[in-house]
Amino acid sequence: MKRQDKQVLRWIGVVLALILFLGWFLLWPLNSYVEAPGNATNLRSFVQVKGHPDPGKGSFMITSVALQRAHPATYLVAKAVPYLSIEKADDVTGGQSGATFDRVQHFYMQSSINEAIAIAYKAAHQQVSRRYLGIYVLQVEPNSKFRKAIKVGDTITKVDGRHFNTAQGFQKYIGKQKVGSPLTVTYERNGRQHQTTHRLVKLTSTQAGIGILLTNNMKVKTKIPVRVDPGELGGPSGGLMFTLQIYEQISGHDLQRGRKIAGTGTIAPDGSVGEIGGIDKKIIAAHRAGATIFFAPYVKPTKLVLKYEEGHQTNYQLAKKTAKRYAPGMKVVPVTSFKQAVHYLEKN
Repeated sequence: MKRQDKQVLRWIGVVLALILFLGWFLLWPLNSYVEAPGNATNLRSFVQVKGHPDPGKGSFMITSVALQRAHPATYLVAKAVPYLSIEKADDVTGGQSGATFDRVQHFYMQSSINEAIAIAYKAAHQQVSRRYLGIYVLQVEPNSKFRKAIKVGDTITKVDGRHFNTAQGFQKYIGKQKVGSPLTVTYERNGRQHQTTHRLVKLTSTQAGIGILLTNNMKVKTKIPVRVDPGELGGPSGGLMFTLQIYEQISGHDLQRGRKIAGTGTIAPDGSVGEIGGIDKKIIAAHRAGATIFFAPYVKPTKLVLKYEEGHQTNYQLAKKTAKRYAPGMKVVPVTSFKQAVHYLEKN
């Protein structure tokens, strides 16, 4: 082989090696995710209340975190940019498949919307009722005897033929049973009812259980029709902002007063606001969208949390710290409840 041919082959080999390296560097999926600031979206486009358009001149905005599978290139970028973070895949998805994770996040969103409707209508003295369906299965533990029958997305409606109106009611009844005793579970999947019987497993040193992670599944009925379409958004963290948007429309009160108001936080049946993840990214997203006010959940940490979690920061503390660096001029407001958020907007 001629020397010139050898050089050509060598250069071809180098080019192919570079192409393969670049492909790996840019496209090879790692077992982790990069979290980045997402969007801050006007909720007016998501909420429709019949005969009650949004009277405000400003906006309530729901904030999100952008979540992408990490690649070598994005991993290095995330290491270099302070407001980006890298999370292990199992920490993000809980070890669930992509389809199961998406289904759970969709349910969390629908559940938070239902709570938002119920709380907003009640606060506006409008007719609303709740119908408790049962407990929604978020995860089935590996040691559960029910793991081959019950799946994520099922709704448990009865245990031993008994229906309860809260998850606590189900848990209290099951907790009174002995480890290893049989339990008959009635559950719904895709609109069809099923029944299965298996033995309870040990959850703690003194308590028996099915071996699942759960949350409440309920339906809300209103006299004045309301429709909320969250699009591709998932998770429970939009609860507070959905409640404010629905309340503004159903009550006719202009709480916005021309302001761009963002925020985050779960909403509980009693109107209390719970903490969420990624609030630092949401602050940056809100700032980029022009928000001047940001509602941040504040849950006072217990002595036990402070003892075992060194350097613990509440959502509010992290939000305020992030705003100081990346969103100067934005007012970060700590809130513990929906009523407190409404009071702030009315008085300020």
